[in-house]
Amino acid sequence: MSTTSVPLSAPSPAPAAGVDPRRWPDVAAVPRCSRLRAAVAGAVVRRALSGLPLRCRLGEGGPVLGTGGPLIEIADPEAFHRRVGVHGLIGFGESYMAGEWDAPDPTAVLTVLAGHVTELVPRPLQRLRALWAHRQPRGGRNTLDGARRNIHAHYDLSNELFALFLDETLTYSSAVFRGFPARRAQLAAAQHRKIDRLLDLAGVGEGTRLLEIGTGWGELAVRAARRGAEVVSVTLSEEQRGLATARIAAAGQQDRATVELRDYRQVTGSYDAIVSVEMIEAVGAEYWPVYFTALDRLLAPGGKVALQAITMPDERMLATRDTHTWIQKYVFPGGLIPSLEAIERTLEEHTALRVTSCDGFGPHYAETLRLWRERFTERADEVAALGFDETFRRMWTLYLAYSEAGFRSGYLDVCQLRLTRPETAR
Repeated sequence: MSTTSVPLSAPSPAPAAGVDPRRWPDVAAVPRCSRLRAAVAGAVVRRALSGLPLRCRLGEGGPVLGTGGPLIEIADPEAFHRRVGVHGLIGFGESYMAGEWDAPDPTAVLTVLAGHVTELVPRPLQRLRALWAHRQPRGGRNTLDGARRNIHAHYDLSNELFALFLDETLTYSSAVFRGFPARRAQLAAAQHRKIDRLLDLAGVGEGTRLLEIGTGWGELAVRAARRGAEVVSVTLSEEQRGLATARIAAAGQQDRATVELRDYRQVTGSYDAIVSVEMIEAVGAEYWPVYFTALDRLLAPGGKVALQAITMPDERMLATRDTHTWIQKYVFPGGLIPSLEAIERTLEEHTALRVTSCDGFGPHYAETLRLWRERFTERADEVAALGFDETFRRMWTLYLAYSEAGFRSGYLDVCQLRLTRPETAR
């Protein structure tokens, strides 16, 4: 009598077609996964999607799950379940990059998922999060050297790439519109409106000594210099510093604004105002006390800090702060979105600064991201001409759609904060 053993691990599916294994090793190779783990992942996926207001087609001619709504098509359920079973949400993103699932409107699908994020994984499995969620890699810490590497990985991709989808101000943060829906022709004015609100919040005017932490491509520095401020702007991106310096000179403001390649921890001096736009997200929770202590140290008596920060609910931030995410692996290494409560706790524990004004405008970021995403899609051929392959383009499309969905669902918010010392609060 002969017996046949049942393998604990099913044969791995074929590598993802058209994905460069040298550039994208974890996308090209579908991970090995036990039959049990893949089956559990498949059951969790089917359970989660069946109750959501969307339609999910599992394979060609397969069942359609969901209660109705935007369509997601999982062309290769086996590979999809393996990736999710082994790598969770990182696997979900890598599966999209590999072309194993798609959607006519990925933002709509992701908005549904973001709106039900706490319900996707059964509570018993949520309590076992440490067993299936990937931990933050030590190599992603924002030490002085690590922060430079992390910033380089995103902001030094290519000035030309960012110019393809941003407006002429080259502003890479949420705009403030007068109304919705926003149109692309309104984006530059909406970015200036955002910048002006921040400069007003910090009291920037003639003779103000202004420190900007996180230069971008120089638009805020130019606008502050035109008010008569003396601007020092610091960045860790060599690409941004070069172009920002050129744009400041082209605007005739080189005598009032300078850009330094410097970490915020290495800045010295005293400033009447400090402005930092969507930089706190790149600091990392470990260094939030260091960041806010630096602001306190650098701010002159009577001065004001204006921050623009992306935030998330405190409960979700605390639950996920040690988890390695798809965004961190592929888009923003070392980053973490704080909660407003985390910012306030850090200020109270480590500084004399307090939040004295807070204005949230998350729907404006959703519109900003929609305009960027549509422009990126329209100019896909030009992105390819810069040397970015299809896997990168799918990654970037998912990043923009994923972010937009976060704001549309209310999972994310963006706010402008004023920080002052209590004796100067008004």
